[in-house]
Parts: sequence; structure tokens; C-alpha cells
Amino acid sequence: MKTKAVILMVVLISGLVVLIAGIKKSATPPLKASVGLRAPELELKDPEGKTYSLSSLKGHVVLINFWASWCQPCRDEMPSLQSLYNIFRDNGQFRMLTVLYRDDYQKAATYMKENNFQFPVLIDSSGKTARSYGITGVPETYIIDKRGVLREKVIGPADWGSPRAISLISNLIKE
Repeated sequence: MKTKAVILMVVLISGLVVLIAGIKKSATPPLKASVGLRAPELELKDPEGKTYSLSSLKGHVVLINFWASWCQPCRDEMPSLQSLYNIFRDNGQFRMLTVLYRDDYQKAATYMKENNFQFPVLIDSSGKTARSYGITGVPETYIIDKRGVLREKVIGPADWGSPRAISLISNLIKE
């Protein structure tokens, strides 16, 4: 009888451990974008309905910039993003994707047109992509190499037309 009680106790405790581990695992948030690791997948559409996914851009260096038209640091950064886009736009191994963050697309489109910015703007209406990248605010920029590994994460505005930024993209393209 003691043996049955011990076996029953072991089974109950084992079951409890498995249950707690399962609850803890499901409560763990997904990994955010981390330099040196594979970048989170994204699948976003532009206003015309064209879908962009990171997996379809494998073999390209991809710059992803999260921004909003109401964000002054984003506005300050935009001319340098356009400059970088102009330099690499015809390079078949580079893609720039900007992602509108908590903003109205029509306001952003008006801002883009008024300033003659020509790079792609994608819409993350559900916020899923921003969450998967762990966005804390805007602007935030992620540079992903041809293998899909996140190589640079820049929080805040940057000068994307600078020699350092151009060299970074050029070197990743050459890899």
C-alpha cells in the first residue's frame, strides 16, 4: 500500500511540474530582434496591396525603418534615408522598407509627397511587426544581411547619408 501511495505521489508531482512548465513556457514572450540573430519575419503590404516579406528578400541587404509622420526625430532623419535610398536604389542586392508606426497613412503619404520622399512605406496596421521587433519608439532602424541575420539596430535618428552608413551597406552587399 505504501508503494502505491509513493508511486501516486510521484505521478502527481511529475504532472504538476509538467503543467507549471507548460504554463511558464506559454507565458514567455517571443524573442525580440537581437543583433547577431535571425531577424523576425515580417509580412506587410504597401498601400497598393503589394506584399513584402523578409523571407522573399533573402539574398538582399534590407534596411527596415519604423517611423511616423508625427515624430519630429523621424522627420529630421528622412532626408538622409532618401539619400541612402538614392545611392542604393538601383542595386539589386539592397532593399529599403519603411514601416509606418501608429500613424495615419494619408497623413504620412501627404508628408512623403510634400518632401519628395520616394522610398517604400509599408503599413503595420495590427502592430504585429512592431511587436515582433520590440519597437520601443520611433525612429528605429534594423539592418539585415543577405542571410537574414540582424546586423545593426539603431534606436533614434541617424545620418543614413553619412560615409559610415554608406560603407556599412556597401560592405554588407559585398559579403
